[in-house]
Amino acid sequence: MPRRHDPERRQRIIDAAIRVVGRQGLAGLSHRSAAAEADVPLGSTTYHFKTLDELMVAALRQANEGFAKVIASRGGLEDPDADLAAELAGWLGEWLAGDRTGVELEYELYLAALRRPALRPVAAEWAEDLAERLARRTDRVTARALVALMDGICLQVLLTDGEYDEAYAREVLGRVLSAGASAGAPGRPGR
Repeated sequence: MPRRHDPERRQRIIDAAIRVVGRQGLAGLSHRSAAAEADVPLGSTTYHFKTLDELMVAALRQANEGFAKVIASRGGLEDPDADLAAELAGWLGEWLAGDRTGVELEYELYLAALRRPALRPVAAEWAEDLAERLARRTDRVTARALVALMDGICLQVLLTDGEYDEAYAREVLGRVLSAGASAGAPGRPGR
């Protein structure tokens, strides 16, 4: 029987892996569970992703796109007159709003890098990309501190199942920006 041409199969497997992790956590993800969810033969998953780590890397890369879309949709980072602390707090609010399943999934994959070294470069890409974007408005050290603080705020909200407090986030982000400006960073704290 000739091989069926299915150019979307790889993407369907990635989407299926994300759904499996969303429902069952990382412990529930295997080539077999991804194949069943994608409705493809098991051999298709191992053809496209030789190891489970390769599949997780692809899923994490795709999950990272969620926050990048939030950033792109708001556009305030490019405006030098925009209140940067308010913009960042707004990003977090938009990302954490509503159903948190997608955000929890992204963090589960992100934190899996602690035990799966193959995921570390992809997890680092997210932080480095965001820091690079923020460094256009402040210095590199302050940008990295902002990323770490945003990460911490998200984790606290997710782990405590608490409400996101945008005013608090704006205040602490503004303090980091002010400290960066005091240390000689370019930009305008709180603006």
